[in-house]
Amino acid sequence: MTPAKPKEFYRPDSYNPDESAAYLMKRILACMAADVDLALEPQGLTHAQWIPLFKLQQGIASTVAELARECNLDAGAMTRLLDRMEAKGLIARVRSSQDRRVVNLELTEEGRATANQIPKVLCQVQNKFLQPLSVAEWEQLKDLLRRVLDNALARQGEATKEETE
Repeated sequence: MTPAKPKEFYRPDSYNPDESAAYLMKRILACMAADVDLALEPQGLTHAQWIPLFKLQQGIASTVAELARECNLDAGAMTRLLDRMEAKGLIARVRSSQDRRVVNLELTEEGRATANQIPKVLCQVQNKFLQPLSVAEWEQLKDLLRRVLDNALARQGEATKEETE
């Protein structure tokens, strides 16, 4: 059986960036990020700071290396960012009792209180942006985006596999 020919949603002779799904998603993300930044400004958080603060609160990472990986930053940039967050009293570096070489990151009391504001802001901003959609359309949008993401991750995995062969 012959594999199906890939669909061509875009063609070079008629390509319009304003109609590109990736461009539209990027514009939406930029608008949302600006609104989130504005809403978190009273807490003294920048875009660069609220993301790692939220990831620490969620337990997604606990070391500089893990947090850098999760935020797609190099360890040096993450260290400088964490220095600023530590100076604000949001995080503390705590040496591991099991392995003295490991330094864990912990939220301070102020850091936890600040991090607890982030989900509220994220929900408010996203709900505002999604107002034109019905609940069914919102569910459909999430399903479509998951399918595109799953395809992207599978292709990324294939490319990584080919590089190692």
